[in-house]
Amino acid sequence: MSPSDDRTPPKRWPEVERREGPNRRGARDRRRPQAARQTDAGRYNPKERRQEARRAGAERRDEDGWEPLPLEGAGPDPKNPESALLAAAAGARERAHAQYSGFKVGAALETADGLVVAGCNIENASYGLTLCAERVALVKALSDGHEIFTRIVVVADTEQPTPPCGPCRQLLWEYCGDLEVILANPAGVTARHRLSALFPFPFDSKFLNP
Repeated sequence: MSPSDDRTPPKRWPEVERREGPNRRGARDRRRPQAARQTDAGRYNPKERRQEARRAGAERRDEDGWEPLPLEGAGPDPKNPESALLAAAAGARERAHAQYSGFKVGAALETADGLVVAGCNIENASYGLTLCAERVALVKALSDGHEIFTRIVVVADTEQPTPPCGPCRQLLWEYCGDLEVILANPAGVTARHRLSALFPFPFDSKFLNP
């Protein structure tokens, strides 16, 4: 016996049973999602799959989840800068905290560089702590570093013009000077004044430094 005859034959793996016909699948089949591999007819049909996934009628959307979009022409008019002030003041009025009086007011203060700062009235159970919309807008603007102002719009739901109260006039004169005061209601502008006309004899720094 030669040395070559003494070698052990190589070990062979048992032959795997091969599947035929519809039971046979390749690597591409294994990559498909399980739900999409076969249909009732035994073959994958993408068109039928897409149709099954579609929802019809009321199932396709929930009306409560839709938000209304403004119609063309609604809101501020880009050709009329004053409309942006009116819209900002009217929007702020809707956020007013007027749980005691029910009298909601919104104000929009315009800075020298065209920025609009809005505010609403905020009431308190201790009535003396109530903040007017004009003062809220002014304090917001001052706290953000703005110092020069051109006009303010005040919106209230009244037929007659609703001007700023005395304390608001005092603060507006102190920090804004003789700015334009535009009074309005939800339907539009009701009056225009210079602050000097509403506050003809103000107390200011000239009385402190004669």
